[in-house]
Amino acid sequence: REIEGGREREREREREREREREREREREREREREIERERERERGGGGERERERERERERDRERERERERESERVGEREKGGG
Repeated sequence: REIEGGREREREREREREREREREREREREREREIERERERERGGGGERERERERERERDRERERERERESERVGEREKGGG
């Protein structure tokens, strides 16, 4: 029984580390977007295209998050189904 609990805690820590890495990647992407916006401002103009690309990236991120939530649900089902 205790071994099972230990394994569960280990999985929980692993999920926490994964979430932390995801947050780190998100911050990294945010910094990159900031730099990109800076460059866009320096160039001047082309702002509409930049906004369009930004919306496109936002949709991509939303789909990515949706896939992650879906895979988490699948993981929960597999664990619970045993």
